[in-house]
Amino acid sequence: MRARILIIEDDESLRRGLGDHLAAQGWEIRAASDGENGLDLAFQWKADLILLDIMLPKVNGYEICTALRRERIDTPILMLTAKGQTEDVVRGLELGADDYVVKPFALRELMARVHALLRRRNSEATRYHFGGNGLLDLEARTFSCDGAKVDLTPKEFDLLAVFLRNAGRALSRDRLISDIWGHGLIVTTRSVDRCVKTLRTKLPESAARDLTSVRGVGYRWDGQVEADDH
Repeated sequence: MRARILIIEDDESLRRGLGDHLAAQGWEIRAASDGENGLDLAFQWKADLILLDIMLPKVNGYEICTALRRERIDTPILMLTAKGQTEDVVRGLELGADDYVVKPFALRELMARVHALLRRRNSEATRYHFGGNGLLDLEARTFSCDGAKVDLTPKEFDLLAVFLRNAGRALSRDRLISDIWGHGLIVTTRSVDRCVKTLRTKLPESAARDLTSVRGVGYRWDGQVEADDH
């Protein structure tokens, strides 16, 4: 299936360069040079991925991300930012962005992230293999290691599922609270840290090392994950 990618970027040379390169991969591309037109396109055109600059005229990337998530549009968003400060990265992730690259970026890195987000978008996996011998079955809600069942609490199970679905992506603590606990409960970031700590003790040793801390942000799953729907 031909992927549809929307580029919202005010730098004309970068916008055209990205568009030409992505189109050469066989994908359908549309582009906008300002946030207002970009937001309109995002609502009108069903994209499979949005490449979103933060510093845009008229409507900035943060506002676009907020507006889309408010309307429950779950299209993956890859933010393009010249700002590398931790607070800017965290803000984008907390507003619902799925990943980010900091300008100037290598085209190879961008393409790797694009491919990863499109794979996740198209995946209907119900089982995840990881850590050499770990298996998480979402339908049965079971976790096993070397064929032996391992007991996880409901929150540990959901937390592991979020990490495996988003392998390679930095997830903020606030994002994890929203995904796992929701906003109806009073939960602190320490609750996330405690849950991650106990989860690590139940994972295979190699997998426990794959669940890494991202300073000032939260956590990221760095290990290889294989997904299937059987």
